[in-house]
Amino acid sequence: MGKPRIFIVEDERRIARFLQIELEHEGYETATEENGLRAFERIAQEEYDLVLLDIMLPEMDGMTICRKVREISDIPIIMLTARDDVEDKVNGLDIGADDYMTKPFAIQELLARVRNALRKQRSGENGEGPEGEKLQVKDLIMYPSRYEVTVQGEEVQLTKKEYSLLEYLLRNKRNVLTRDQILQEVWGYDYTGDTNVVDVYIRYLRAKIDDHFNVKYIYTVRGVGYAIKE
Repeated sequence: MGKPRIFIVEDERRIARFLQIELEHEGYETATEENGLRAFERIAQEEYDLVLLDIMLPEMDGMTICRKVREISDIPIIMLTARDDVEDKVNGLDIGADDYMTKPFAIQELLARVRNALRKQRSGENGEGPEGEKLQVKDLIMYPSRYEVTVQGEEVQLTKKEYSLLEYLLRNKRNVLTRDQILQEVWGYDYTGDTNVVDVYIRYLRAKIDDHFNVKYIYTVRGVGYAIKE
């Protein structure tokens, strides 16, 4: 296994260079980017093990980057900000950041959090940690730590958004979830698109699971929303 690669997204060059020197001294490979939009494009196209992400960035802010990255990747993200605002921290963690540090910070604490985030990521990939977690309805089984879904023993290939939707339904099985609840949890509290997106993705899931295996898992409760039932 090579050295972990850490992507530093920070528009203050002095801070970016300081982080780069300290991380490389600890044995990590690093790359830096000061433009938010380019940073998102690089995360989508290149291979990194962890992202240190500033919030205040040109062209695309860190919150937006984090939310968009979470639609395509579970790479660990530690957010860095000069704003010691509880609401910022809550928002950052709610949209998928793994950790949060307020500037100025002690470099030793940051390095400890980097090590912890990388360790958690590795344990998830190796099927350790919360490996025992299994979400199940009938013979549909999801293993969240392995990002795996099987029905009748056959693995089902899902997109990231389909997977997130199915996981939310399974974690709330037998509960009827409204479209608004699903939108908020799966697409994010500030999603401004058409609520029909929920119906569209329910159809996608049904095609791959209910229809393919000829078993009913996902139920429509007319005028309310959707539920997965035994």
